[in-house]
Amino acid sequence: MRQLMLKPAIFKYQKCADFAADFNIGKGDLIITNEFIFDPYFGGLSLEADVLYQEKYGTGEPSDEMAEAIYSDIKGPYKRIIAIGGGTVIDLAKLYCLKNVSPVIGLFDRKLDIIKDKELVIVPTTCGTGSEVTNISILEIKSRHTKLGLAADELFADSAVLIPELLTGLPYHFFATSSIDALIHAVEAAVSPKATIYTKMFGSRAIEIIIRGYRHIAENGKDSRIPLLEDFLIAGNLAGVAFGNAGVGAVHAMSYPLGGKYHVAHGEANYALFIRVFKEYMSIAQDGAIADVNNLMAGILGCPVSDVYSALSELLDKILPLKQLREYGMTESDIPDFTANVMEKQGRLTANNYAPLDAGRVSKIYGDLL
Repeated sequence: MRQLMLKPAIFKYQKCADFAADFNIGKGDLIITNEFIFDPYFGGLSLEADVLYQEKYGTGEPSDEMAEAIYSDIKGPYKRIIAIGGGTVIDLAKLYCLKNVSPVIGLFDRKLDIIKDKELVIVPTTCGTGSEVTNISILEIKSRHTKLGLAADELFADSAVLIPELLTGLPYHFFATSSIDALIHAVEAAVSPKATIYTKMFGSRAIEIIIRGYRHIAENGKDSRIPLLEDFLIAGNLAGVAFGNAGVGAVHAMSYPLGGKYHVAHGEANYALFIRVFKEYMSIAQDGAIADVNNLMAGILGCPVSDVYSALSELLDKILPLKQLREYGMTESDIPDFTANVMEKQGRLTANNYAPLDAGRVSKIYGDLL
């Protein structure tokens, strides 16, 4: 069993200008980003690279339609694809380092050969996806009303670049949803059957940084996150290494149909299901990896292990108030379809569940959270 793969070289710069100079960004490079990110941080650097702004092709989570629209405007040829953005930008840019891209659904259905022919550089601008160190691209498939993930080693970045300066303009809500997503990545990876001593090392450090940071923010207010942004950026990266190797499970699997139908942001959809899924695991098996992660979190939270999920829920609710699924639009009539989606289409994820969740348990979780 493979214990750990750490594919991209990881770089860290305090300033965007240092990154641009060190990587000699210019002709032959295609930057995929957002205008509200590029202009304030890179606009004054007179870079000669071509730039495409993702928001010109649609808003929200990345979709197959958005991917096709952007691809139609990529003129090339390019030597490097440079992604500077959050999860949407990164998931899309990973596809454009491939030789065969369209029709995009052909990639996700494994009907196109997956061949990498361009260098990929990823610069995250949130503190949660960890996508800069994973080999996964996730798109909403509009015609199927769900999300699908494409996992292939060809999607690994060649370089992952961490720049704390880019997080200074991140609005609080996106800070909260992306960092909670990173926490869930680390916790789900910790209980995955594919977890190893190496992935647990990365994940445990991410859990510690995020929960300690949240306790500081809960006590001192939202603005107190600013001096901690570099810590959260690194935590998201550490969690990315953990789940990129060990995988995530039912929380993500159950969030995909919710996000696909009601366009709920990825991190927020995961958050809506997180605690309830882990309580379900605990009703099945309380020993082993889940006991280890519960002990870890209880120690950081300063609570008895028996109270770990109530204490964690209370803390997370101070960072971002938890919503019930009906607040996103979900109805009772969605439960059978969502359950079928999880059981029939998310096997890549549910294979990483800590304990088996049959259709009855999945359906009950959705119902309890309505």
